[in-house]
Amino acid sequence: MTVPRAAVSEKMLKLRKRVKEKKPKFVRQESWKYIRLKENWRRPRGLDNKMRKRVKGWPPRVSAGYRGPKAVRALHPSGFEDILVYNVDGLKEIDPKTQAARIGHTVGKKKRAKILTEARKKKIVVLNLRQAKEATKKEEELTEEAETEEVETEEPKKTEKANKVKKRTEKK
Repeated sequence: MTVPRAAVSEKMLKLRKRVKEKKPKFVRQESWKYIRLKENWRRPRGLDNKMRKRVKGWPPRVSAGYRGPKAVRALHPSGFEDILVYNVDGLKEIDPKTQAARIGHTVGKKKRAKILTEARKKKIVVLNLRQAKEATKKEEELTEEAETEEVETEEPKKTEKANKVKKRTEKK
């Protein structure tokens, strides 16, 4: 009896989440001692380095033992494989059942909107949808502001023309 792939990946995703919760925060050696050293991980080097030697009482080192299950290692927490997309043509390569699109951060508002509409048509999940929605909202606001400015600039022109007509009629 074979278990469906979706059930296996769901189980593995939960396992990966559980493993990640237990995983310690890996810090650079003596970063807690010196302000000039950030906590960003750096491999401990040096002949007498206590972290390198894994001395008791020192922070743990990065090792393969902290890895998640191989079946879900490259997957997004939603269970989809993450595919980076920069244009509408990038959506053609995506399988909606197993893969999801992530729109590149350098993509502009117009192209982002086109990618979103095309993704909806093909029923492709977009992982950074919130940022895409914010960009489209900003674009809509900008277009509304531009329209209101056009309306405001058109009205004074009409009044100027009306004033000129009034002056002409008064002169006659």
